[in-house]
Amino acid sequence: MGLDVNAVWRYAPVERWTSGAAAVILLTFDVDAETMLLGEGGDRYASDLSGMSHGAFGATVGLERLLRMLERHSTPATFFIPGWTAEHHPRCVERVAAAGHEIALHGYLHKPPSSCDQDEQRAEIERSLEVFERLGVRPVGYRAPVWMTTSYTLEQLGSYGLQYDSSLMDDDKPYLLDTPSGRLAELPPQWYLDDGEQYLYLPYPGFDGVIQRPSSVADTWRDEVDAYRAIHSLLVLTAHPCLSGRPARVRALESVIEYAESLGDVELARCDEVAARLLETPEVELLQSRPGE
Repeated sequence: MGLDVNAVWRYAPVERWTSGAAAVILLTFDVDAETMLLGEGGDRYASDLSGMSHGAFGATVGLERLLRMLERHSTPATFFIPGWTAEHHPRCVERVAAAGHEIALHGYLHKPPSSCDQDEQRAEIERSLEVFERLGVRPVGYRAPVWMTTSYTLEQLGSYGLQYDSSLMDDDKPYLLDTPSGRLAELPPQWYLDDGEQYLYLPYPGFDGVIQRPSSVADTWRDEVDAYRAIHSLLVLTAHPCLSGRPARVRALESVIEYAESLGDVELARCDEVAARLLETPEVELLQSRPGE
């Protein structure tokens, strides 16, 4: 591979992680809350109550709406929660865990690893793990804030007992990475499957996107479901409760779930479930090159 990381790529046969489905959808939620701003500028944004309240909505009202929607469909999901969010909104963690969803790491203050030195990269993970340990949660997965990871962070994840990462974008099928700290499953995301590219607007540089109509977003994601079915791939859909927790957007996401359910050959799963399937693949079945479509 051309990526500058000390790891070896391994591929499992498609049937090992699809369990017979035409495609697998991972519904993932990044509960950034106020860290969406704090991780970018620290105290620079902390005094802006309007911007901070935009984030806080996600850990409270938006989260509750999305949990109710998922419950209506008995749909499993994975929630990537920064340690700061968990520390300041412990009720959020309790509600997600009580609903039977997976909780995974997303840094502490939502600082991109690529903007941190090695000590800071370790601290973001370790401080977050300490928070979740106090709350009785042991995450097995990680997603780099803003999907801006580094070879150092990726190579360290196994030493913390983490089993998968969801930060690299070099494929739309999952694979395995043999790193110096152990084997990881990689569950690749993609920007165009992130609601932040569709809905995010705040009056700051880098946050001032063009807000899209929820029905148009749902149409796009339904098209992707069909395309992923045709090539037996892993569709990692990423939403933020502070964005997709607004009423029409909840309904748009629900319509995508309903469409996937109606097809009869698509599985909706948690990240840890797909990661476990990959990691349980017998060594003799692992491939050195990407399987064909």
